[in-house]
Amino acid sequence: MAPKSKKSEPAHAPHGYEFGGPLGAAGITFGLPILCYVFTFACNDVTGCPAPSLLSPKTLSIDQLKAEVGWPEDGIWGLASWKATGWLLAYYLFSALLYRILPATEVQGTELSTGGRLKYRFNGFSSAVTTLVLCLAGTIAQGAEFPLWTFIADNYVQLLTADILISYALATFVYVRSFSVKPGNPEHRLLAAGGCSGNLIYDFYMGRELNPRITLPFIGEIDIKEWMELRPGILGWVILNCAFVAKQYRTFGFVSDSIVFITIVQAVYCLDSVYMEPSILTTIDIINDGFGFMLSFGDLVWVPFVYSQQTRYLSTHPVSLGWLGLSIVSTILIAGFGIFRLSNSQKNTFRTNPNDPRVAHISYIETKTGSRLMTSGWWGVARHINYFGDWLQSWPYALPTGFAGYTILTAGTQAEGAIKMLDGREVVQGPAKYWGMLITYFYVVYFAVLLVHRDGRDDEKCAKKYGEDWEKYKRIVKYKIVPGIY
Repeated sequence: MAPKSKKSEPAHAPHGYEFGGPLGAAGITFGLPILCYVFTFACNDVTGCPAPSLLSPKTLSIDQLKAEVGWPEDGIWGLASWKATGWLLAYYLFSALLYRILPATEVQGTELSTGGRLKYRFNGFSSAVTTLVLCLAGTIAQGAEFPLWTFIADNYVQLLTADILISYALATFVYVRSFSVKPGNPEHRLLAAGGCSGNLIYDFYMGRELNPRITLPFIGEIDIKEWMELRPGILGWVILNCAFVAKQYRTFGFVSDSIVFITIVQAVYCLDSVYMEPSILTTIDIINDGFGFMLSFGDLVWVPFVYSQQTRYLSTHPVSLGWLGLSIVSTILIAGFGIFRLSNSQKNTFRTNPNDPRVAHISYIETKTGSRLMTSGWWGVARHINYFGDWLQSWPYALPTGFAGYTILTAGTQAEGAIKMLDGREVVQGPAKYWGMLITYFYVVYFAVLLVHRDGRDDEKCAKKYGEDWEKYKRIVKYKIVPGIY
């Protein structure tokens, strides 16, 4: 438990609505789960991506569409199963056990508004590696038929539903529990300024409590927000990708270079995130945002199921990149990662030791608050040059899918240019070509919107914090994210 604070909890100033206010929060809360199902059924391994009927809306019939998308025979009840839910909860429990059992580094968080600090336990990297080593061992022993991979492929929709329900349940739990937060409590439980509007749906979405924690038998205390951010969801993204690689092998008898490339680079991205786990303590998610449906759904559903759409697509429509294609996407990836990592490293070095020879030449504005705003180096090029690098890295995830879209034909069709499955069915692009890009390139567009929105939130926060100094800074560093463009 953190030491008792000497400061009193400040009253929250009017925060204003984000995300379109209550109406926008309601739309996201109930709309995004539906979008996940749209992706799942529209791009399928039964008839195509998208389903053929979606390309002919004038002749569209519900019964025909259900048959084409693989709608469960027992209707909406088939979207869920106790078996899938049970095994998913077992995965969460296993992650929690690793959190408690494996050696960990304990770190003090940033100072809270009350003056105290929370303690965090970090062993996400060793937990992730342990889990992936077990998956590797199972794969070496049983190949693509390893039960974990076949279970994910056979119960994908049911696992999606289970995670959606868990995210709703978790958001409801922390929302109701937040009303027990009392000023000056010794546990340093605080309410988030952005989640205390008084509007139920908006606060449910944004999150009322800043850093909700829970103590479980044997497991001990868990910071719900930090744990969900870098544990089950981000590792689930890697596991789903691996399951789709195995599915491609079971379907076609080979594994394409495109799906291997995406799986490896996304695994590196995820492992890098958990390896740098302590850096999460300075992010806006931990410092400013409450934990509500926005983060609950984002961590548990959006990240693993939406971010893995490219490998899911390639598991049914293999694409060969060749050495030239691999070289192009690798170059873009390295450039993006280099900008992202070097800019963040420069910022961290400047913050911790501005006299370091590597950053001693950096010019800056010293604000009235005592903070220094860098005006040269990476951060003189754009105010969030790291966002540009991060966005560049999203392109190599989508580009290997090419001009996406495919149609699955019956065995014996003998279509020109078709890729044959082991069961005799054939995969061609045909009229579906390009339409699949709405799904495989969605991540690139979404990520751009996310970063622009995050930049806007940061700009508003800095304007309040630095006042005239921030306006002066913006006149010097004119571009927000993309140098010379935006």
